Amino acid sequence: MRVLELYSGIGGMHYAFQESGVHGNCVAAVDINTVANDVYKHNFPNVCLMNRNVQSISAQEINDLHIDTIFMSPPCQPYTRVGLQKDVLDNRSSSLFYVLELIPQIKLLKYILLENVKGFEKSEMRNEVLKCINNCGFNYRELILSPCQFGIPNTRYRYYLLAKKKNLKFCFDHTALNFNLPDDVLIALPKSKHNFLAETSCTPGMEISMEKRCYTLDKILENVEETQYLIPNKLLQKRAWVLDVRTSESRGSCCFTKAYGHYTEGTGSVYCPYSENIIKEAYSAASEYTHESVEVVEILGKLKLRYFTPREVCRLMCFPENFTFPKHTTDKQKYRLLGNSINVHVVGRLIFLLYNEN
Repeated sequence: MRVLELYSGIGGMHYAFQESGVHGNCVAAVDINTVANDVYKHNFPNVCLMNRNVQSISAQEINDLHIDTIFMSPPCQPYTRVGLQKDVLDNRSSSLFYVLELIPQIKLLKYILLENVKGFEKSEMRNEVLKCINNCGFNYRELILSPCQFGIPNTRYRYYLLAKKKNLKFCFDHTALNFNLPDDVLIALPKSKHNFLAETSCTPGMEISMEKRCYTLDKILENVEETQYLIPNKLLQKRAWVLDVRTSESRGSCCFTKAYGHYTEGTGSVYCPYSENIIKEAYSAASEYTHESVEVVEILGKLKLRYFTPREVCRLMCFPENFTFPKHTTDKQKYRLLGNSINVHVVGRLIFLLYNEN
């Protein structure tokens, strides 16, 4: 594969390609976000990184690079459930429309992988994408998957489109939109550390629910200064009742978004170093007082609730340990960039399936 990464961000697709084991190179990457590009260049200094709007790239430039594969994660705001859902009428859809104009002009193109939020599958833009790839002679598969289906204790449902030229076969036959990979396909995938951690974390006779198949969060925790990531008392006083609190023995966590650490509800889980029983007892005691009282802060403050660190979020999103941020990157920037990124392991599995025919 000779890969062009569009909307390359901090390099999640590049790491996924490395993890997939598929032979090839990420030849070039394109993104307009200068902070994300700073992180990408820090980790992949030898890749041709274009700090440009996707709409400024010509078909001739792409053909000159002899690209046969495109990985892309276009802006999700037009389709996300918390947005206005303006779909194709949103100006942020214009760059993907432009990519659809480019695709018929890329002479060597064989493979396409597109990632977006759950909800994209219901959009008019998705219909435009399928129309384009059908007209250009591609077969495709659509999936909505979450890391928890691969043993990773994090829920992050995302839409994936895998497309390849019609002379190339898929190794699984399901043509309808699927919310999981077939068991025979999962079994055939190469084993990974995530499989191993999930298998060794499960005890015989344990219920086989999706969350129970995941390893526990103690596998991703790091030792941090106790006060560094504590939930501020002011926030605890106002928002303690909407926090999704997890422990080292939890087998799941909520999707981390770019607003993590800034907004509370629906942006990701928080960590408590104590047991679930102690947490329940504390919240039960606090419920006897009005929600924003000083007593609530005193009781719940003893739980030492904190944010997951950027490194812990990296681990839940399966970035390798050698992935780092430049020293000048702030925690707020790290959370925003990670919230906009992909789960490396899930996409790595899909790149493997996209390339392989058996």
